[in-house]
Amino acid sequence: ASIMLAFILAPVADFFERWRLPRSLASAIAVFSLLGALVAASYFSYSEASAFARNLPRYSAKMRSQIAQWRDSRSPQPSEVRAAPQAASGSSMVAVDSSNWLELARHGFGSLYEALIAASFMPFLIYFMLSWHRHIRSATVMLFRMPHRHTAYVTLGLIARMMRIFLVGNFLIGVLISLVSIGIFATLGLPFFYFVGPISGFLSLVPYLGIVLALVPPVVVGISQMDSGALIFLVAAVLALHVISLNLLYPKFLGTRLQLNPLTVTISLLFWGWLWGAMGLLLAIPLTAATKIVFDHVEGLRPYGAWLGE
Repeated sequence: ASIMLAFILAPVADFFERWRLPRSLASAIAVFSLLGALVAASYFSYSEASAFARNLPRYSAKMRSQIAQWRDSRSPQPSEVRAAPQAASGSSMVAVDSSNWLELARHGFGSLYEALIAASFMPFLIYFMLSWHRHIRSATVMLFRMPHRHTAYVTLGLIARMMRIFLVGNFLIGVLISLVSIGIFATLGLPFFYFVGPISGFLSLVPYLGIVLALVPPVVVGISQMDSGALIFLVAAVLALHVISLNLLYPKFLGTRLQLNPLTVTISLLFWGWLWGAMGLLLAIPLTAATKIVFDHVEGLRPYGAWLGE
């Protein structure tokens, strides 16, 4: 994440450096600008996020109730036969919860602590990546023999450009889908449309799984608040936005620059998803595109680059 944010903030640091500011100061301004934007976004969305979080258990309970009613209507059973297993399962759940709540709390606190520690290092990592990027690039080039240094320099520049285009392009597509989602959700009367819209819009960008993930927030909120016709239209709208972004916006903004064929994308998602989980799914495409750039600039590996390309 720090590397990705550093790629995004590099043009900001370059802009201030063109105004004759030292690179260290320009990098610090870029990092503080990011932190200020995050603080401002958190401040303005805190009340809406709190209200959404307070209502989320109620929406989830209603959703579970409606699913249970649908399941019972599909496979009706005698009430007296159904009551005993429910009572038994309820008692066992209480026993499990009472015996394991300390372990669950300890595990949750440990995960939160690790996440906070990792997040606290991110501003410093981003700052050093921005302020020392020329040194890192030149030192990396010097690792190669003299005949290959120019190729290494060009390859690193192309990878940096590709990463920046990928991140900015995804962000712009996510903003566009979010704005359209907000408009559709507001028209349908979905509660918290201004909060659910951006979540659904950016989740839609997740390769392959986005079509499912983007449906979860609006369906959870709307299943107990909307009639069946409006809910069907909502699902159709989210699916249509995902298809449009994947087949129209994504190829137009990014396809010609990444130059990866569909088979390569699918295999890379499977491999990196298996290796790194959810983070691997998000990073699979830029990592594979960077690999292709390396293959294209190494004479012995160019056939592999051609196999990865279109």
